[in-house]
Amino acid sequence: MPLIRCSEINNGTKNMRRKTVGLLKSFLLGCMLCMMVFVPGCGGGSTATYHIRQDVDFGFIKRIAVLPMDNLTGDRYAGDVVRQVVISELLASGLADVVVPGEVVAALDKMGPKSISALTTEQLKALGNTLKVQAFVLGSVEKFGEVRVGNVSAPEISITLMLADAGSGSIIWSATRTTGGAGFMARHFGARTDTLSESVLKIVRATLQTLTKY
Repeated sequence: MPLIRCSEINNGTKNMRRKTVGLLKSFLLGCMLCMMVFVPGCGGGSTATYHIRQDVDFGFIKRIAVLPMDNLTGDRYAGDVVRQVVISELLASGLADVVVPGEVVAALDKMGPKSISALTTEQLKALGNTLKVQAFVLGSVEKFGEVRVGNVSAPEISITLMLADAGSGSIIWSATRTTGGAGFMARHFGARTDTLSESVLKIVRATLQTLTKY
């Protein structure tokens, strides 16, 4: 029976250690890459699209009216909540003065449109003259509430906002953003998810940033 030298045993042990360390490094690197790809934050993913008229100088806008939002969700207050946050964020941005919501409602009641989405170009022009504004913010709320993934609940929100020129009635900016659901960290490690209020603020702020940067 051939003898096994101690040096051969030591070399075999060293090689095994090197392989083990190499595997651990590869595993840790893979984990880090997964975290970078799937965990931009504790929330879920988000998608966004927007369009802005490049031939418009938005400096002409000094006063804005935020119209009631079309509510396409099962939450009866979703449109009101998003509208109030839009008003607050517009004021905070310093883009323009914002008409008091009650004045907007009173003017719409006198005009009597079937719905905000049914407003015609001529009606928008007339409303602009009444409220003395250069533009309107209008839009809709498509998703608003909590969704459950396994044992984790997280907000899911989808909104569309548009800016209409009161002088022409044409849309000069529009943006749609969807966000929510439990992210990687929340699903697998129990990390905290945003509240519904925090999610509304974040999605409105991110959506308006595509407008206020111009």
